Amino acid sequence: MGNRGMEELIPLVNKLQDAFSSIGQSCHLDLPQIAVVGGQSAGKSSVLENFVGRDFLPRGSGIVTRRPLILQLIFSKTEYAEFLHCKSKKFTDFDEVRQEIEAETDRVTGTNKGISPIPINLRVYSPHVLNLTLIDLPGITKVPVGDQPQDIEYQIKDMILQFISRESSLILAVTPANMDLANSDALKMAKEVDPQGLRTIGVITKLDLMDEGTDARDVLENKLLPLRRGYIGVVNRSQKDIDGKKDIRAALAAERKFFLSHPAYRHMADRMGTPHLQKVLNQQLTNHIRETLPSLRSKLQSQLLSLEKEVEEYKNFRPDDPTRKTKALLQMVQQFGVDFEKRIEGSGDQVDTLELSGGARINRIFHERFPFELVKMEFDEKDLRREISYAIKNIHGVRTGLFTPDLAFEAIVKKQVVKLKEPCLKCVDLVIQELINTVRQCTSKLGSYPRLREETERIVTTHIREREGKTKDQILLLIDIELSYINTNHEDFIGFANEDVRRGIKVIRRGWLTINNISIMKGGSKEYWFVLTAESLSWYKDEEEKEKKYMLPLDNLKIRDVEKGFMSTKHVFAIFNTEQRNVYKDLRQIELACDSQEDVDSWKASFLRAGVYPEKDQTESEEGAQENTFSMDPQLERQVETIRNLVDSYVGIINKSIRDLMPKTIMHLMINNTKDFIHSELLAYLYSSADQGSLMEESAEQAQRRDEMLRMYHALREALGIIGDISTSTVSTPVPPPVDDTWLQTGSGHR
Repeated sequence: MGNRGMEELIPLVNKLQDAFSSIGQSCHLDLPQIAVVGGQSAGKSSVLENFVGRDFLPRGSGIVTRRPLILQLIFSKTEYAEFLHCKSKKFTDFDEVRQEIEAETDRVTGTNKGISPIPINLRVYSPHVLNLTLIDLPGITKVPVGDQPQDIEYQIKDMILQFISRESSLILAVTPANMDLANSDALKMAKEVDPQGLRTIGVITKLDLMDEGTDARDVLENKLLPLRRGYIGVVNRSQKDIDGKKDIRAALAAERKFFLSHPAYRHMADRMGTPHLQKVLNQQLTNHIRETLPSLRSKLQSQLLSLEKEVEEYKNFRPDDPTRKTKALLQMVQQFGVDFEKRIEGSGDQVDTLELSGGARINRIFHERFPFELVKMEFDEKDLRREISYAIKNIHGVRTGLFTPDLAFEAIVKKQVVKLKEPCLKCVDLVIQELINTVRQCTSKLGSYPRLREETERIVTTHIREREGKTKDQILLLIDIELSYINTNHEDFIGFANEDVRRGIKVIRRGWLTINNISIMKGGSKEYWFVLTAESLSWYKDEEEKEKKYMLPLDNLKIRDVEKGFMSTKHVFAIFNTEQRNVYKDLRQIELACDSQEDVDSWKASFLRAGVYPEKDQTESEEGAQENTFSMDPQLERQVETIRNLVDSYVGIINKSIRDLMPKTIMHLMINNTKDFIHSELLAYLYSSADQGSLMEESAEQAQRRDEMLRMYHALREALGIIGDISTSTVSTPVPPPVDDTWLQTGSGHR
């Protein structure tokens, strides 16, 4: 061919495909395959055997080729064959190759002449071949034999089309000379997938078996029934020659003699025969590679780039270097520390855009989850007021108190502060979980050394668990400190003196409500902006609170539930006067409607704070009558409301303080401490936990992966190097001009 580089490229790409398939990836390099298509007993197998110069394909009557055989011919000084399914074994006896093909076919298809599209891969190395990849496909048959399914014809056609439809596949359409060419199934199928005829080469076999006085000269000269790429005639061994074990080399010599001596073919003997066919196919293969070189190069480069990063850490690997393990251990621990810090503190480089890192998740716990847990701790308004009233009564004892007692306030505040312990400890648990997850994510890079990964995880997790106890103790201490002294002199605290002044105007709640039972004449239900204080319920035209519609004092008011109206989506409750007076205009009760039951419950809780209770509290049983918390003593009610508001104010101050101190305590005692431990003490713990040799033992998978990566990396580099040396001015044959092949479309013969 005059181009050493191009000759080397085909075997090199074969090597590449091996390197890729060994690590479970396919090397998507679109090398052409030459599909051999023809009817049963057209001589396809003989053509392939002539290429190799050996008898190695199964023979017999009926359907012999029942699985596609991908045959890679590779020029080599020594002659042997190997199968992909038993790669370690080299076959030098080609009779054994035939037996292996038969056994492998039966293994998948059974012995009943069934077919399968799963290919057998055979590679033949020989000094007598040119580099080619051919596929021997089952012969086209019309009638099922033996146990074959009724649709065997369509099964075979589907399988053949699967292989010949690929744009990069050349089609070798084999037709015997002693049959009507216009009815050739092989040529018809080729025409289906290659209407331009750019990929189809006609092969005429059995020229020596034509009736006396007839020849195929017009066909071979491409005058009768023309094909764009024309026809090549070959003469295979007869069945008698095969049975008599006639040597293929002798058969090739006989073929040459036949063409040189036959008067019809003598003038084109140099364009006929198996050696010429082999050269033509090799030339086509070379042309295709030349055309695809630019895209092949860019594919190889992109694959090399994607490998570069992974191979970087393997490049300088020296298994026998005594300092390697120490270096690797130090590097791994250092890298683990850096990764841990980046995940917690955040980092500008290599930002994860798929999920939140450990630090971002902990931030969410501090500023979203923990405040939410505090808010969720809402207490039952009725129970709280009952507790306050019991506290006031119990402090006064037998006497009637004139003033609101400080001690009742302290007792209730302490009870509320103790409730903070649970959400605070839960916050610590959530942060610990995130820290341990972060440690696991960071140790995933130590996967090459399973023992080191295991020990690192164990040591750091144990340290985090130790710090958990200290952190929780400190947080409980913070809450105990809050309990030890109730600072009523805090600048944000509303205080007793202030509260008495502000009581009347302290707004408990604002919001929209619908008055459901305004008379129909006046437009039915209507929405207003309501403002509830400790003394009154007012409603306005809108939230600007400029146009007041009415102000209802809360004295003697109670709440009762109202059945939801038919077809109504609103949830309703009513306010009425216990002394049977009209509440608003001529209404004995006003019905207030909300969009949901949650809103109703929330408003009821707000009314409780203002001292307006549900009606059912009146109907308590006799036993509970003496202990009715909600006595109508106005002085006690005022004291309960005062303490309720003071508790609200003081618990708000403590919540604010705890929300601020919790993240600081956890950061100092746990997160920063763990970072320091990883940087300064982890290495010492690792050395004391196990000897360096066992810690730095590689996993078998890692060693294998490294070898495969490096092998593929070097194969890719070598391929790129060879492609760089290749001159793209390789000898190539121009595409022949189109021919009139309508004879094939109509399917009518002219013999």
